[in-house]
Amino acid sequence: MAHDRRADPMTDLTALTAATRHLDPPLAALDLAALDANAGELVSRAGGKPVRLASKSVRCRWALDRALAVPGFAGVMAYSVREAVWLARAGVRDVLLGYPSVDRQALAELADPSLAAAVTLMIDDVAHVELIRAVVPAAPVRVCLDVDASLRLGRLHLGVRRSPVRTATQAAALADAADAAGLQVVGLMFYEAQIAGVPDTSRAVRLMKKRSAAELAQRRSAVVEAVEKVVGALEIVNSGGTGSLEVSSADPAVTEVTAGSGLFVPTLFDGYDAFEARPALYFALPVVRRPTPGIATLFGGGYVASGPTGKSRLPRPASRGLDLLRTEGVGEVQTPLRGPGTAGLRIGDRVWFRPAKAGEPTERFDTIHVVADGALVESVPTYRGEGRTFG
Repeated sequence: MAHDRRADPMTDLTALTAATRHLDPPLAALDLAALDANAGELVSRAGGKPVRLASKSVRCRWALDRALAVPGFAGVMAYSVREAVWLARAGVRDVLLGYPSVDRQALAELADPSLAAAVTLMIDDVAHVELIRAVVPAAPVRVCLDVDASLRLGRLHLGVRRSPVRTATQAAALADAADAAGLQVVGLMFYEAQIAGVPDTSRAVRLMKKRSAAELAQRRSAVVEAVEKVVGALEIVNSGGTGSLEVSSADPAVTEVTAGSGLFVPTLFDGYDAFEARPALYFALPVVRRPTPGIATLFGGGYVASGPTGKSRLPRPASRGLDLLRTEGVGEVQTPLRGPGTAGLRIGDRVWFRPAKAGEPTERFDTIHVVADGALVESVPTYRGEGRTFG
């Protein structure tokens, strides 16, 4: 397996092993120094714009709270209305939904004025307006419009398939419909996945990102102007992701940027020019078999990331000399490894991995063990550890 110099882990895996030696794997561990350094770097890269935390990439209230205590962070971007309500009841006073919802039971909770004041829903269709008003007919519900931020070059679409709202005219029309229904239009969101989510692997990628940023800045300015003519000054113009903070924050129209994965730095965020990967989140699997001298088989490991299927979505051994088998990858119950690094592995030893994305492992583990200065300082629950799963 090829290793980019920026992908080499900066955590002392021996220290992680020593600090958690009394615990049986599989287990998840967090390098506290790396987490804090990553939080500081995100704030620095945001260039003075507030950083909103994307909870889908964290799914651990302890980590959210720690980051929110850092000057420069402000608010959470949730992925579920049920999650947003739960966080608001726990004291988070600014929760922006990153996605529309049709969860009527959860939306009905916003009839509570204190929750309605803390939560901002995401919409991109008049159907969302009608559904919200049908469920919450009277409360002053806050909404944000999701605007397509992809790059289109003729028939070529670069970016994710999100909102049908793309132009200033379309955004103004939706804002007018929401305003007429009595909803409070307080913001706009632009997520440029083709910049934030693509490593800088070639000159062509860098040129694409530069062209996309220029196109979006021009279009975003027009959308903001058109919507503000309808509803007045906006509180929120959100953009960016871990991979594009400096690009998004440089636009005067943007009031805040979003990041989540940058706290934990999974492998998909190796290979960016703007920052050096400093992994913080790891998981350990135990060796349970040695079927041949050149293969060590581990228990568990099938924590595959979402997105297009392929090698990039698989977790990766954090030590050199260990490779997944092409015929098996990571398994539902077992994961075989090969390579020179297996020579010293015995049954009962553990192997550390880095996840490809940050959110999926915290859906699988109920506890994250926090390590600092070579010692286990705290064991904290994930959402799952608190009995919460939101999809």
